[in-house]
Amino acid sequence: MSEANIVVVDDEPGLRGMIEDYLSMQGYAVQPAENGAALDRLLASRSPDLILLDVNLPGEDGFSIVRRLRNAGERMGIIMLTGNADEDSKVTGLLNGADDYLAKPFEVRELLARVRSVLRRLPPAAEKPAEARQKLALGTFVLDVAGRRLFDGGGLEIEVSSMDYDLLEAFARHPRQVLSRDRLCELAHGRTLGAADRSLDIRIARLRKKLEKDPTEPAILKTVRGEGYVFEPEG
Repeated sequence: MSEANIVVVDDEPGLRGMIEDYLSMQGYAVQPAENGAALDRLLASRSPDLILLDVNLPGEDGFSIVRRLRNAGERMGIIMLTGNADEDSKVTGLLNGADDYLAKPFEVRELLARVRSVLRRLPPAAEKPAEARQKLALGTFVLDVAGRRLFDGGGLEIEVSSMDYDLLEAFARHPRQVLSRDRLCELAHGRTLGAADRSLDIRIARLRKKLEKDPTEPAILKTVRGEGYVFEPEG
């Protein structure tokens, strides 16, 4: 996505400026914000394609901001920037609706790769006629491929993040196939999982809460012990 609009929300002027300069050199339109209030002022005039959001902000923290944005139906990409590399911090960000996370300190090339990855998964600005008609069934739910949206059987839209959508599409395109965690991550996100990375399992648990009648006894997104997961269309 060329000329994407990105907002960098971080209370460290040096880091904020470094990210702004680097991403601007890569062709992105970048705006800085030092806290949640400054972000809200920017959002009042224009919705960005992507927000780079620090966790430890003065006043409203990053977890609260991402939760508030998702509850309001905002669909832009969100990458959390956190000084806490522990698993709990990553899990909290994902559960609140973030698309990805990056622990500080980080290499700017890795940041750029994460930015590009999330932007590629955003819904297109316009649909081609053939694309607009493409749908994928997910049990009684429907994936709108062109719009990258999820609907229930009654046509009501269900909010999902861009990474969650990618995971659903991977399942929908491989029904009744047992997929390992690594294979799912490759299909959905184009990368492999780290040995201790549980982010995919967290997203599946989150999706089960949206799709399953009883998330504790999943009938649609099933676990195959020791092997991975399988999507059952008739679940």
